[in-house]
Amino acid sequence: MELDIIKIASDTTNVKDLKIFTHKSKMKNSMCGDIIAFKLNIKNGFIKDVGYKFKSCIYCQASASLLSKYLINKDLRKIKIFLNSLTKYYENDNYILKGKLVKVFNKRNFKRKDCIYLPVKTITHALNVKI
Repeated sequence: MELDIIKIASDTTNVKDLKIFTHKSKMKNSMCGDIIAFKLNIKNGFIKDVGYKFKSCIYCQASASLLSKYLINKDLRKIKIFLNSLTKYYENDNYILKGKLVKVFNKRNFKRKDCIYLPVKTITHALNVKI
């Protein structure tokens, strides 16, 4: 396990229970038992705040931390494109991602892709996005 994963997972800025939210979803990874729940506060087509709670491995935590930070103040249209690119990565190990996501979403961690993808699935479900 890389130190980058531990460092990313240790950023718990958005680990909180939002009291004001418009969308929510909770999912479980049937393979390992990871559980994650997201609450999103969306206003005028932008995600204004994100909160999540988890009982999961460090890979799922790192993914959730990165995603939650990315989502805040983003336009829903851009988020749908972003979620689509993460789904392409999940479905095809030849798909390449760029930017900060590479620290978690990469070939070295591909065997843990179900753990890493769980936050993506949960957010996609919360937003009712068809991918």
